[in-house]
Amino acid sequence: MVAQSELSETEIDRVFHALATQTRRDILRRTITEEQSVSTLAGDYEMSFAAVQKHVAVLEAAGLIIKRAEGRERLVRANPEMIARARALLARYEELWRTRISRLDDLLASDAPNENKGV
Repeated sequence: MVAQSELSETEIDRVFHALATQTRRDILRRTITEEQSVSTLAGDYEMSFAAVQKHVAVLEAAGLIIKRAEGRERLVRANPEMIARARALLARYEELWRTRISRLDDLLASDAPNENKGV
């Protein structure tokens, strides 16, 4: 199976929306190292269990975590494939901006000597 590398616009929106909240970023960070139950996650936040479930649902809809049932528990783990795809998107944005800044630096450097000639 070939992993899809490009994120659709809808996926990009979901990923950035999911990462826009500190609690969701923390849930993602905690589930990268080990799978955890939603109950365990909820125990560490000063919010209701239902609120944590909603955060988990947003992360799941973005594909950043995978949730599975084991008996009565719902276990959550980070989805490394989607995290890698999001990281690749950010790397493309970084390269785009580095290229633009480099071109701007070159433009400003080429204009600098011309300004000095008129003084």
